[in-house]
Amino acid sequence: MNEEYTLSRLQTVWRAARDDLNTKIKRTLPFGDYIVNRWEKARLLGFGEGASIYDSSIVLGNVSVGANTWIGPWVLLDGTGSLSIGSHCSIAAGVQIYTHDSVKWATSGGNVEIERAPTTVGSNCYVGPNVIIAKGVSIGDGCIIGANSVVLNDVPNAMKAYGNPCQIVGPVVNDRNSNV
Repeated sequence: MNEEYTLSRLQTVWRAARDDLNTKIKRTLPFGDYIVNRWEKARLLGFGEGASIYDSSIVLGNVSVGANTWIGPWVLLDGTGSLSIGSHCSIAAGVQIYTHDSVKWATSGGNVEIERAPTTVGSNCYVGPNVIIAKGVSIGDGCIIGANSVVLNDVPNAMKAYGNPCQIVGPVVNDRNSNV
């Protein structure tokens, strides 16, 4: 099989998948997200039953994700210091969750080790687009973290928080019960 023929077949498959998705739900994606099955990638990574992760997302190190959690496109999950995300979470596009930082390593000229600390996101959480969660942070169950927030401190169960730096603004109230 020659290279030109292989490229032509791949483009044909991609165009068909792109056109089908665009017709069904008016959506276009990066090339890899047409080819890679999000649920299969999640299974390969050992994530919980029904979890999915876009191909454009990056997973590093020890990352644990619970059942039915959706990881959107262009997400960075840094598990080099151990990252745990619960079940039934929605991790929106562009989120970055860290378990390490190299600030002291860089400013010491490499004389200080890179710092690592486990980071956790509980179950039933919504993490909005472009949120950054720093190493060592724990977000409780049932939390909502607003878009573009920089989370530097823990967020207790069933709280809404947003901002830069992220601040708790009140309890989460939903239709199932008064608080999550």
